[in-house]
Amino acid sequence: MIFNKDTAEKTAELLLQINAIKLNPKNPFIWASGWQSPIYCDNRLILSFPLIRNYVRDEFSKHIEKQFGKPDVIAGVATGAIGIGILVAESMGLPFVYVRPEPKKHGRQNQVEGFLQKGQNVVIVEDLISTGNSSLLAVEALRAAGANIKGMAAIFTYGFDVAQENFNKANVELFTLSNYQNLLNLAVAKRYITEDEEETLREWNLSPSTWGNEDSNK
Repeated sequence: MIFNKDTAEKTAELLLQINAIKLNPKNPFIWASGWQSPIYCDNRLILSFPLIRNYVRDEFSKHIEKQFGKPDVIAGVATGAIGIGILVAESMGLPFVYVRPEPKKHGRQNQVEGFLQKGQNVVIVEDLISTGNSSLLAVEALRAAGANIKGMAAIFTYGFDVAQENFNKANVELFTLSNYQNLLNLAVAKRYITEDEEETLREWNLSPSTWGNEDSNK
């Protein structure tokens, strides 16, 4: 996984400023995977803050071209990355498509929505990476439609080992604007979190699949 240190720190600070990062260790959030988590990242809030969404758009546009070259198409992963993906495509002067989690049950039964030609180079925009499973389903759908995937660019990653393994297996290069380690370092330095919360968050990140289970504390 690739990131730029200055961008990672600035993005983490902005996410904290708008309360896109929520902490609740006493009443953990439950992810779709079933994992319990003391932290929740809601990057959809970015769209409600013009200066911050413009920063994210511009950083994406700059780093996408630097890391992957200018693609033919920008693809957003539904639903969280559709909004920011459109902004990035507009900024780069590129066509935009988006990818559903699964094909529609009616009509043309599309999973990839928009005009996409076989052989076109595509960079996928995502809002958040946890295990990477749902993001890589979008990769599979686009490849099935004939796209050449140049890479994926996400706003934030929790930095789990399993995500790195999944992206390696799928042969997809991942760039993120920020990541868990930069977020945690900044949150401590700026006193967004207490020392106890920092310890909880570090423990969770080491073993997210078992954190919060009774057996994990034995």
